[in-house]
Amino acid sequence: MKKTLAYLWAAAFLLGLIGVAQRLFYGHQLAAYGSYVVWGLWVAAYIYFIGLSAGAFLLSSLVYVFGVERLEKVGKLALFTALITLFMALLSIWFDIGHMGRFWKVYTSLAWESMMAWMVWLYTAYFILLLVETWFVMRPDLVRWSARGGIEGSVARWLAFGRLDLSPAILEREKKIVRALGTIGIPLAVAFHGGVGALFGVVGARPYWHSALYPILFLVGALASGGALLTAIVAFFWPERGKEHEELVSFLGRITLGLLAFDLLLEWAEVSITLWGSIPSHVAGFKLMLFGSYWWVFWIFHLILGSIVPIILLSLWPRAVNLVGLAAGLIAITFMSVRLNIVIPGLAVPELEGLMHAYTDSRLQFYYFPSLHEWLVLLFVVSLGVALFTMGYRSLPIVRMREE
Repeated sequence: MKKTLAYLWAAAFLLGLIGVAQRLFYGHQLAAYGSYVVWGLWVAAYIYFIGLSAGAFLLSSLVYVFGVERLEKVGKLALFTALITLFMALLSIWFDIGHMGRFWKVYTSLAWESMMAWMVWLYTAYFILLLVETWFVMRPDLVRWSARGGIEGSVARWLAFGRLDLSPAILEREKKIVRALGTIGIPLAVAFHGGVGALFGVVGARPYWHSALYPILFLVGALASGGALLTAIVAFFWPERGKEHEELVSFLGRITLGLLAFDLLLEWAEVSITLWGSIPSHVAGFKLMLFGSYWWVFWIFHLILGSIVPIILLSLWPRAVNLVGLAAGLIAITFMSVRLNIVIPGLAVPELEGLMHAYTDSRLQFYYFPSLHEWLVLLFVVSLGVALFTMGYRSLPIVRMREE
């Protein structure tokens, strides 16, 4: 089984490298978006991975800020998951920008009135905070590993930066530092992911996006998807099995179910009120999402596979580890459809009546479906993220100290 998974990963990574090479040599020429639908799969992937990161981090704050002992075992795992998914999000949006080599200019060309500039600065602060907090929570275990001989001990000593003191006073001080970092990180995570929602919500020219609910929808969706991802990882890849593992997965499953229900409630409010109002420019995007070319993304992937099936599994079999893991995995994976349903329908509706007939060109299309090239680049991002997570999960003291 492990060999099969390794072969599948290698194939995905190599195919992804083809997509990356195409992106570097041909720019955006092979992408399916154009002058009307200017954002596509990579932007949807970006807000999807950012949501996973923010959700996982906010769940880690239950451990390191609020002291929820039942989740103490998954605290480091939540932080590491947040770090990897943040990297995947930034990599996704990096492939989307026109001149990839100029990303650094946002740091030197300040534009305080730009929501995107604020996003970059918030991401930078969040990334640094994640790195520092993850290091502090792992340092005691790294010090214990450093007592071993060989390469493993040397690497652990290097990662601990030579700080090998495990005295009670030092540990207590570092615990306070972690709590302070987690406390700072909560408003930071709320700001940057709520800000992503605001990035869409402030666009008055796009009625489909122009909603005061968007920052809240993004935050709740982040918690639901990030919690689901963490639950699936714990359910299927936790090194220990037994009663405690079952209790932990069940507790995480109940949290995920509650967050999913809240997210669906907000989504129902957004869709139902807009349709009830029947303002043509506001309704057009929702009709496209529900009944247009993209109907299957909403009804099959989001509603059936991502909502109804998981709710049934989590409600009827809350203590069945594999079923809870399956339900959580479905939520985490299919939440990509939610992000696609945010990005695409908002752009696929003409801003002026008859605009689609005014000019004719291959790049002047309101219909969008990702090209093979776009899928290959996303495959590279996912396979690279999986590789980094797997290496860290196996090589770092994230879940437990390895027995001597």
